[in-house]
Amino acid sequence: MTSVAARAPSRAGLPRWAASGIAFVAVVLAWKLLVVLAGYPVFILPPPEAVAASFVSGWADGTIGPHAARTLLEIALGFAIGAGLALPTGYALARSPLAERVLSPYLVAAQAVPILAIAPLLALWFGPGILAKVVICAVIVFFPIAIATMVGVRAVDASLLELARSFRATRWQVVRTLEVPAALPAIFGGLRVGVTLAVVGAIVGEWAGADRGLGLLVNLAKGSLFDTPLLFATLLTIALLGVALYSLVVLAERTFVRPR
Repeated sequence: MTSVAARAPSRAGLPRWAASGIAFVAVVLAWKLLVVLAGYPVFILPPPEAVAASFVSGWADGTIGPHAARTLLEIALGFAIGAGLALPTGYALARSPLAERVLSPYLVAAQAVPILAIAPLLALWFGPGILAKVVICAVIVFFPIAIATMVGVRAVDASLLELARSFRATRWQVVRTLEVPAALPAIFGGLRVGVTLAVVGAIVGEWAGADRGLGLLVNLAKGSLFDTPLLFATLLTIALLGVALYSLVVLAERTFVRPR
């Protein structure tokens, strides 16, 4: 009886994939109903089937694929560089009062400047190629990952640090076996935020000036092509790309962070 009762809630509740599927269907039906009742023309709000057809044809004929590949490369490089710089910086902020006093004002000031304001300048400096977008992605992901790392390292139990010192653990042993494992949940929280911001940074950079990318395709679809279904299909691609990258970070978190 006890085992049956324990299994009852899981049987009664919907699986996560089923709940997500129902929510997706509800959104699509509401979208279709809005188009039908309001009578919007395709160039203002295309119906979901038109967007789906444009999405499929865009990938089939090579309209979306090369742009998505360029954007993904920009995101991957920018995220890797930004996170690679943010992690040691966050540790330095957590463990060095001098580093915090020197770096914190500049980090906060850089974060306060909207990326939309500096994207055209970076595009002017580095040209319409990939470099400007990588720099923008690195800049936009740096702050949340650095701050998350700082918070995670500072949250390590001081008694555990004292215990490690009593056993004469080296600085590297403390970092590797105590501080980093304890700070991983906070670090991965920053990585979750950072990877979604990297998508935003790449698109913003491509809006400012690019020779390829999903941001450029958005501009073309709403401008010279005046193809609203393609615009929505490109936005759908961007959203799916963000969800996929976020899911990869979540998967890595489940792999490296032990559940409590």
